[in-house]
Amino acid sequence: MGKKKCSRYSGIGGQAVLEGVMMKNQEKYAVAVRKPNGEIQVELENCQGVLHGSKIKQIPFIRGIFNFIDSMVLGIKSLNYSAAVCDEDDEDGNVREGGDKFATVLVTLVSVLLAVGIFVVLPYFLASLLEGFVRNASLTAIIEGVIRIAIFVLYVWGISLMSDIKRLYCYHGAEHKCINCIEKGRPLTVRNVMRSSRLHKRCGTSFIFFVLFVSIILFFFIRVDSVLQRVILRVLLMPVVAGISYEIIRLAGRSDNILVRVISAPGMWIQRMTTREPDRDMIEVAIAAVEAVFDWRKYLFDQFGYEVDDSWMDDYEAPEEDEMYEGDEEPVDEEPVDEEQGEPVEEGEPAEDGMPEEV
Repeated sequence: MGKKKCSRYSGIGGQAVLEGVMMKNQEKYAVAVRKPNGEIQVELENCQGVLHGSKIKQIPFIRGIFNFIDSMVLGIKSLNYSAAVCDEDDEDGNVREGGDKFATVLVTLVSVLLAVGIFVVLPYFLASLLEGFVRNASLTAIIEGVIRIAIFVLYVWGISLMSDIKRLYCYHGAEHKCINCIEKGRPLTVRNVMRSSRLHKRCGTSFIFFVLFVSIILFFFIRVDSVLQRVILRVLLMPVVAGISYEIIRLAGRSDNILVRVISAPGMWIQRMTTREPDRDMIEVAIAAVEAVFDWRKYLFDQFGYEVDDSWMDDYEAPEEDEMYEGDEEPVDEEPVDEEQGEPVEEGEPAEDGMPEEV
């Protein structure tokens, strides 16, 4: 009888930063960064986000808009912190943080404007150049969507050629591997993390692809004559697109049926460009970020029904290159095994969990 894959939603998520990883669990987040001297520095903070505690953030399709804003702000704040750690050169070796809030808000607004301009407005005008050859408005809308996806894929591929971005993508892979390791019921050791997949269905890359795909459907129904009105409607509909995309990726993180696997496949494919295999040092940084915000031992006991003692934490030598998964195919997940009985551990009932995080 073949082994059955078992995976439990953990609720943690994060992103790669410069020489490190940010992990978030509920209202806590931690940024772990490898300092120039080789030490790992971990910063633990609370993050309440926009409209904290409001019931509005629990309403389907609306909550995704605010979660997207929170993710943007937190992501840029974490990147700024990691950059400060990497560049620290004052006498005391302290991280300099000045004007953080204003700079974070400003960079977030500029980033949103650039994203709207490149991925919303530009594809529309490029597609409009074909109106003299394509008389069908519906076909033009589809061409616009294809151009939008092509620009995104080319952008991801282009920046992946930069050396600094390659390291960022390695840390992105380390972040995914840690979450996959935990959600498959394995103790969070370097070896177990290295054996885990670097792809994850809740990834922000997949979220962006869903945004692009949903926008094709919604923009398809825009039927106005004015060019200005078409552009304005596209911009105004972006929060709606984000809300729908959030619900899709939320479903993808909790389900593994055939429909979810099909709609998740393109995003998982793009992740092969936005993630790379990390080395042992990078994984140690990601583990430090996870352990700062998440009790994975309690999670394994609650979800998979076994305790992890010190003997489980005796890490082995790092696997050779031929043992590591290069991402060309998904690793075969194994069931957690009770060492005394030699039997697969029975899955428990899923715990009540909160809002999903992008990973």
